[in-house]
Amino acid sequence: MKKKILSILLSCCTAWLYVPAQTKMATQLDHLLADAIPAEDPGVAVLIAQKGKVVYEAAFGSANLELRTPLTPNMVFRIGSVTKQFTAAGILQLLEQGKISLQDSIQQYLPDFPTKRATITIENLLTHTSGLTDYTSIDSHDPFVERWDLTPGFLVDHFKQTPLEFTPGSRYGYSNSNYVLLARIIEKVTGRSYHDYITEKVIKAAGLTNTRFAAEKNIVPLRVTGYTRDNGFFENCYYQTISLGYGCGDLLSTVGDLYQWNNALLAGKVLQPATLEKAYTPYRLSDGKYSSYGYGWFIDQQEGKKCIHHEGQTSGFIAMEKYFPTEDIYLSILTNVKSGEDKTDFSDKRFALFQQITGLALGTPSFSAIKMSNRLLDSYTGTYQSGKQVITIGNKKGVLFCDASMEGNFKLVPVGTDKFIIQNIKPVVTFEFVKDSAGNVVEFISTQQASFDWLKLVAAADNTVTGPVADPLKHYAGKYQLPSMSNTFITITVNNNKLLFSTTTPLPDAALLPAGPDKFKYRTPGYDFRFEFIRQANGEVQSLRVVQGAVHCPKIR
Repeated sequence: MKKKILSILLSCCTAWLYVPAQTKMATQLDHLLADAIPAEDPGVAVLIAQKGKVVYEAAFGSANLELRTPLTPNMVFRIGSVTKQFTAAGILQLLEQGKISLQDSIQQYLPDFPTKRATITIENLLTHTSGLTDYTSIDSHDPFVERWDLTPGFLVDHFKQTPLEFTPGSRYGYSNSNYVLLARIIEKVTGRSYHDYITEKVIKAAGLTNTRFAAEKNIVPLRVTGYTRDNGFFENCYYQTISLGYGCGDLLSTVGDLYQWNNALLAGKVLQPATLEKAYTPYRLSDGKYSSYGYGWFIDQQEGKKCIHHEGQTSGFIAMEKYFPTEDIYLSILTNVKSGEDKTDFSDKRFALFQQITGLALGTPSFSAIKMSNRLLDSYTGTYQSGKQVITIGNKKGVLFCDASMEGNFKLVPVGTDKFIIQNIKPVVTFEFVKDSAGNVVEFISTQQASFDWLKLVAAADNTVTGPVADPLKHYAGKYQLPSMSNTFITITVNNNKLLFSTTTPLPDAALLPAGPDKFKYRTPGYDFRFEFIRQANGEVQSLRVVQGAVHCPKIR
């Protein structure tokens, strides 16, 4: 629920927008990571690039605790499920060559796979909409099965008889089984092993020199050791056969190679631009709603910005890579410790650290809490109006809370005179209280550094266009959904040559004012936002980008 406030609560934006200089960002990152990662602990490697240039590349901590080897940025880590991008690229190459169709069923290539009374397509596998159970969650009679040297056929046999969890295409359900089957299909179509094909046609095509499939017996220069942490102590990670990750999690790489991989994709070295655009598009489910996954990538909002990304977790390692296309900012983070079963808050702190790294890369402002007297806190309390909802600010035992009628209760943290932030919300939501000449609070201004892309669900229906209308306006009409919020919609209609906006969020309905090609302004009392319609290569409108502005919320009692 807390994440939903990003676009629903007050629909706010850029008041204290601050993009630090690259040198300052590097200094901040150095201090942050040096404080968080002791030299004798498992470490983290980080790369950040902005507009095609690496602006930060560093490593902290240890690559091997027993040998006390310092970690360096060029060292090699397991990347877990980030491997899925490479498998997806291999499948999409076969699509471009006309050797497969995304609507082909599994049985066209794997005839022994049970039909399960439903058609599971290659596209369902790519988008995690097959309904297949994740084989890693299925119990085995052997408690040490994860230590075996497993064949691809064994993996498929392990899950192929389990019933579907849902009808293919109706829901999103992340499952490693999907990518095991995609790897098997690559082998059937090409007549080559999955590893050989991906190495030659994907990894080498992208120009990667430090990315390879992992194998226990092979000597890999600069390969780091993975660890876990239990009850406050580091241990060598639990042995888990690399063959368990066939097709879905068995690659090694570096932060630099992952950046090169992103560049190669954008440059068309691996896939055609139109194919990549489709891979970077959330999948539309059978009910017309969108998931937040395309063909091997997650596509959603982070820090209020469109983000194309994936995470990988495997025994002893966590990998994270993110690309923000609008800002042209890329970052990869690799660490050699994974502690899902840790009894301390160690894991939470590591993931919070990764989010802080993202914030610094994007120039997201940070704030420090300050102390504030009860008397001053009381001066901010009252009832305020924001569009379709009423907001109550109250003081509970020295803590200010915001009670939004449509969204719930949120803690406000003082960070300056008359200025607060909502705790644990990204991007940061700020409240600045405004006083009159007598010192009485008359309103607050809520802001959030954010823009959101709403995907078009349906084109203009008969009831969305009425009266005389200029033809270009028809292309904008329709229903739009924020992928990460399945029940939140924007509807654009046309009436007498005017573009009209309505929504399930607190924003008031209003007419949109033209502001340039495919651009409009949304202006109602207290709101000033920008709307931009995004088109596909064929000219069809595919999404609506809402760039949020400050929201003025007057005090009503």
